Amino acid sequence: MSVIVIKNAEKVITSLDPPVLQDGADIVITNDIVTAIGRNTGDEAIADKVIDASGCIVHPGLVCSHHHYYSGLSRGITANIGPTPDFISTLQELWWRIDRALDEESVYYSSMICSLDAIRSGTTAVIDHHSSPSYITGSLDAIKKGFVETGLRGMTCYEVTNRNGGDAEIEKGVEENVRFAKSIDVEKSSGKISYLVEAAIGGHAPFTISDTGLGLLAEAVEETGRGIHLHIAEDLYDVSVSHHLYRKDLVLRLHDYGLINERSILVHGLFLSNEDVEILNQQDGFLVHNARSNMNNNVGYNKMLPSVKNLALGTDGIGADMFEELKFAYFKNRDAGGRFWPPKYLSALSNGNKILERYFSESIGNLEPGYKADLVISDYLSPTPLNDENLAGHFAFGMGSSSVKTVIINGKIVLENREFPFDAGQIYRDAAKHAERVWERMNTGENIT
Repeated sequence: MSVIVIKNAEKVITSLDPPVLQDGADIVITNDIVTAIGRNTGDEAIADKVIDASGCIVHPGLVCSHHHYYSGLSRGITANIGPTPDFISTLQELWWRIDRALDEESVYYSSMICSLDAIRSGTTAVIDHHSSPSYITGSLDAIKKGFVETGLRGMTCYEVTNRNGGDAEIEKGVEENVRFAKSIDVEKSSGKISYLVEAAIGGHAPFTISDTGLGLLAEAVEETGRGIHLHIAEDLYDVSVSHHLYRKDLVLRLHDYGLINERSILVHGLFLSNEDVEILNQQDGFLVHNARSNMNNNVGYNKMLPSVKNLALGTDGIGADMFEELKFAYFKNRDAGGRFWPPKYLSALSNGNKILERYFSESIGNLEPGYKADLVISDYLSPTPLNDENLAGHFAFGMGSSSVKTVIINGKIVLENREFPFDAGQIYRDAAKHAERVWERMNTGENIT
């Protein structure tokens, strides 16, 4: 048994939604669970590790509800990229060339870098959406390896698509999703470890998935008990294809295959119809908003957000700094004439934990007895009162990843005093070498199927 005691925290945020703060509290963690919280509650605990949190704020770990780890080696890319005047050309010239150039080692280093960046920014869980058409079978194991070696809680899936190899490519992607989900089930049933990684069933977007593909995805969802995770209506093109080829709104088409349920993770949704949103809400599914990505791709603003029941926040591959993502979501909303205030986005940020709870079947997201010990110790200095009523305002206008000091995930210290327990610098240096190889393969077409 392992016991960690966090002593003398100036403030403990026990819940983000609704915001609840305690002054001057200790936190006791036993193995991977928070077992006690309150003033001086750690005094009698026999601790293996005591962390002095004097002057600090302790809050639940943040969740990135949609990421692309395959983008981990794209920062500052110097490969030859053709004109990208619209969304589809951006996919064709950049992202669909990067993912085809990935091999096992580059996928692994992408996972390591993205996981380290997440932890450093106070993100304790990431829901990944992976693609590497030249390396499908086993690719999710490489992603998982990055999660486990860094200590990050995560979910992943393979992005099923027919854009490179027709229905044969779809079948291979579905097989990887099912294989990986079943391997997680074996891990869970062993009872030997507290597992960190879960699985969803991934799809790229409806416009690159045939009806045959949707049928196979539906079978995978049924067989594994997981939910679908896919982009939807990120651009009007996706909607047009659905209407042209299938004569249906996007979510209705998915719903007709039984793919919309309480574990569904739909992403973007800028151009959904009212009926689409109604179906998603009735089935208790999630829509993930990615403000920075939408701005970067110039695809517009999602005016349907006020109608979404379960709204979450992701980055779509632009890092995992959820403090920053919340700020962009809020300010873009204001710029577009929206009337959402910071509490709405703090609630959306917290909803990432609800997704995790539905997959891990654990209590995640609060700092209360019985909850998983995923938390952040921050040295944020507030120049104004910090309380239940204004916490969301501090997230939007003050708090940030630069204040992240120590991170605990699943009861283990993964970052302490801003230092990893291993040589992270070497990992970044090795990753840079693999990034150069990926960019070269993009230029030469090597390893592209």
